Amino acid sequence: MTRVAGVIGWPAAHSLSPAIHNAAFGAAGLDWVYGTFEVAPGRAIAALDALRTLGLGGLSVTTPHKEDVVGALDELTPVAQTLGAVNTVVVDGDRLVGHNTDGDGFVAALAAAAVDVAGTSVAVLGAGAAARGLIEALGRAGAATIAVVNRSAERAAHAADLAVAAHVGLPDDVRGAALVVNATSVGMGTTEVPLDVSLLCPDQVVADVVYHPLDTALLIAARRAGCRTVDGLAMLVHQAVLQHELWTGRRPDPALLRAAADAELTRRAR
Repeated sequence: MTRVAGVIGWPAAHSLSPAIHNAAFGAAGLDWVYGTFEVAPGRAIAALDALRTLGLGGLSVTTPHKEDVVGALDELTPVAQTLGAVNTVVVDGDRLVGHNTDGDGFVAALAAAAVDVAGTSVAVLGAGAAARGLIEALGRAGAATIAVVNRSAERAAHAADLAVAAHVGLPDDVRGAALVVNATSVGMGTTEVPLDVSLLCPDQVVADVVYHPLDTALLIAARRAGCRTVDGLAMLVHQAVLQHELWTGRRPDPALLRAAADAELTRRAR
């Protein structure tokens, strides 16, 4: 029988995850298929019940359900427990286990771009769910300092608690960071930038979690300032690699998944 996996979110129709995961299943010769399930806010628990009832192979969880599913799962990994957020549900017998692959996927995306986090000074813009996952993972990866830059100092302090190296930062901390990360939604579908681009310096690495558009206004400005850039699709692909491995025990080639995502973006642009 074909195993079914998918993503739950609201909205979810725009997701690139089906293209990415179906490419991985096809390359591995697995009789799996990945689809999109638009689940309205407040209905995430019902979606988990459906997973159990229908015998689905696993789920990706995206906005706004990452925190809502936590209490309905049988087990959480230490990272998911710390973050209070889940982006991956793994079926282990009759148990549902919650994982969070966002942060480790981001660190893997940096490594693939030859960016070594260990000993690096980092400025993270934002203190929401995405930022929290990245801060925790950057801390475990050995970042020397992590300045959390956010309009709300209280939220920044809460996020900074996730890593020993993290502290509440100021916008000017961008200037002294070797790695600058936009972990906000600023720039999604717009030409906005989340910082004063005059703070960017040559030879910095600037990473964006936004991938719509793929080449955000921030990344364009960063290259003009002489920075190296890592786009948001890199994180999506590498966290999907970890999801696929959790569900199937097989690790797909990130290059194959990236090619599938790029092809889907090209198709949509036609």
